Amino acid sequence: MIKKNLISITVFILMMFSLQSCLSTPPENPDNICLIFEEKSSWYKAAMKAEKRWKIPPYVLMSFVYQESSFIADAKPERTKLLWVIPWKRKSTAVGYSQALNMTWEDYKDETGNSRASRKNFTDSADFIGWYASKGYYQGFDRLDARSLYLAYHEGYGGFKKKSYRKKPWLIKVADRVQARSTKYQQQYWGCAKELKKKRFFFF
Repeated sequence: MIKKNLISITVFILMMFSLQSCLSTPPENPDNICLIFEEKSSWYKAAMKAEKRWKIPPYVLMSFVYQESSFIADAKPERTKLLWVIPWKRKSTAVGYSQALNMTWEDYKDETGNSRASRKNFTDSADFIGWYASKGYYQGFDRLDARSLYLAYHEGYGGFKKKSYRKKPWLIKVADRVQARSTKYQQQYWGCAKELKKKRFFFF
């Protein structure tokens, strides 16, 4: 009996390590979109697919992912503390590259038919961000306005319309950083877009 339990525990541990190894690691140079796409060809493909489907520029998309998860596949919000010491519940249900909440993720899966989508999968997260941003285009958002799109991403389009972010100075600062990174990524991308398209991994 003990031997069987040890075997079961060993198998479980090996499976956990296997699952962890399947998660993509963050890029070595997160401050340069060209180097990110050179290193992560699958991410480039995902960004191109999202742009084609939802019209979201790759530099806006990647600035969102950087801010939300720092390119960490299984990122989650910090836990709150019980009695200032004991780790307790997490601040929200956000998970993965896009930090999408449970309810919003379910809405995305229902609307797109992508029932097997995972927030820990970069391609699915990129498609989710594009899907959410596209809702703003129909409301007059400029697709290059990463700042406004991020505020709506955080507050919801209803909250953005009510300007709920005005009561959150910290969020406005974060949105400014997202815009600054998007602009930086955009300038970098202009210098390598043609070269990336020449790569064989462009075709998918």
